[in-house]
Amino acid sequence: MNSDNIKKGMERSPHRSLLRALGVDERDMKKPFIGVCNMFNEIVPGHIHLRQITEEVKKGIYMEGGIPFEFPSIAVCDGIVMNHTGMNFSLPSRELIVDTIEVMVKAHKFDGLVIVPNCDKTVPAALIAAAKLNIPTIIVSGGPMLKGKTTKRDVDLISSFEAVGSVANHQMDQEEFEEIERNACPTCGSCSGMFTANSMNCITESLGMALEGNGTIPAVYSARKVLAKRTGQQIMKLVEENIRPRDIMTLEAFENALAMDMALGCSTNTVLHLLAIAEAAKVPLTLNDIDEVSNITPNLCKLSPAGTDYIEDLYASGGIYAVLDQLSRKDGTINKNCKTVSLKTIGELIKDKYIGGVIRTIENPYSPVGGIKVLFGNLAPNGAVVKASGVLPEMMTAKLKARVFDSEEEAYKKILKLEIQPGDAIIIRYEGPKGGPGMREMLSPTSALNGMKLDTSVALITDGRFSGGSRGAAIGHVSPEAAQGGPIGVVQDGDTIIVDIPNGVLKVDLSDEEIENRLSKFTPKTKDVDGYLARYMEYVSSADKGACFINDAYLND
Repeated sequence: MNSDNIKKGMERSPHRSLLRALGVDERDMKKPFIGVCNMFNEIVPGHIHLRQITEEVKKGIYMEGGIPFEFPSIAVCDGIVMNHTGMNFSLPSRELIVDTIEVMVKAHKFDGLVIVPNCDKTVPAALIAAAKLNIPTIIVSGGPMLKGKTTKRDVDLISSFEAVGSVANHQMDQEEFEEIERNACPTCGSCSGMFTANSMNCITESLGMALEGNGTIPAVYSARKVLAKRTGQQIMKLVEENIRPRDIMTLEAFENALAMDMALGCSTNTVLHLLAIAEAAKVPLTLNDIDEVSNITPNLCKLSPAGTDYIEDLYASGGIYAVLDQLSRKDGTINKNCKTVSLKTIGELIKDKYIGGVIRTIENPYSPVGGIKVLFGNLAPNGAVVKASGVLPEMMTAKLKARVFDSEEEAYKKILKLEIQPGDAIIIRYEGPKGGPGMREMLSPTSALNGMKLDTSVALITDGRFSGGSRGAAIGHVSPEAAQGGPIGVVQDGDTIIVDIPNGVLKVDLSDEEIENRLSKFTPKTKDVDGYLARYMEYVSSADKGACFINDAYLND
């Protein structure tokens, strides 16, 4: 056992003395030591209940003869940090979480690992850490929040963000506005639509790194506790069989996860995270690969923000395995032989799981192609990403007039002042991984545009990124970013922007010569930051590479 490094042999007597101080006795010394990373804190609604989930995990480990050791990591609530400087720290927190898990596991020589995340950056961080460490690992999340209800309709956090735009545009009164605020987030858990947190929890399940139900069992259901306890039991089997994350996270498993991603119309952030996870797992995955999967995968669900269904509705319809079962009926879409942490193949697990509900059939999809589309062109030579399933038909192809802003704040002010007109393409730059730094999500401007009913005529294009709650023609991850000298940095007010989502095109209507001339005179702006953000800005890769630390160069200084 790996833990023998801290407990076996005469020379480890001092180490055993310290372990005895924890209450570990002679019999315990012979058992596997399992790390349990609990990302509980009291500021993130999706994490406020993780102590309960973690306790169930530990029960399961004890039941199967292991010794659990709980340790913490951090989490950021993207909703609370939205639209101010706090959002600069959201994506960078992913790499910091990975580092904390790596330090604790490598320092203390655990034999296995269970990670308990839930919200946006914590789940991909858990998967990156699992891939890097490559010891037997299972992930179990805290689960989704239930949807809210007002006297008029079902609501979620995005309803509250969009209400801001509706009030600003005099389309909603104060009473309805306040009712939405009070009811949008009725329980603990990750926000109730197919936003980034739930997208990543569903991907974790389809990737094979979590047990059935991880993506969809609501946080407040007793079934979530049962899942956690079973996860604790199952990690002991993985340790016994020495089944490791890289045995599970193969290229074929990533293709399964991407197919599920496209079928559900998940957050565009999943593209960013899957590229980073694949890098950690040493699996070759590119934007072109993602686009190829999208082109053959039908979109089977319309969950909030793209539709009116929620994660609890997906759970009632059979969950992720039901989606995968339906997809498997189209040849070449699902690789059934992929291993999972259950020690069964994905094919065995998904057989006969489809029951209907909010999941359409492959014969009757919402779209014959996936919910996420990768775009290329002279505005995004290395790619850009859009949640096509959330774009209205009127905006799938468009010629628009550029309105250029060098920060989210500048653009948001103009939106709320009603200075954005139909036919505009809002260009927000210097918000990428290096330029932000931190690649802030832009839920406030997209929600305001939607609340003003401008999602039928206005696009928002950025080298930053969007919340999983964003909908409309919100095109992000434009690479190279402005801070790296990308063409988005030389777009000018009045330039014509051409958007052709079905054909994967994003370009500015300028000749190559004109773009080269502008770039030859262009000096990217830089921001004066310090502390962790300064280190992040120096070492982070571009969005098309997953916005992760480049080859862990920072660890080797």
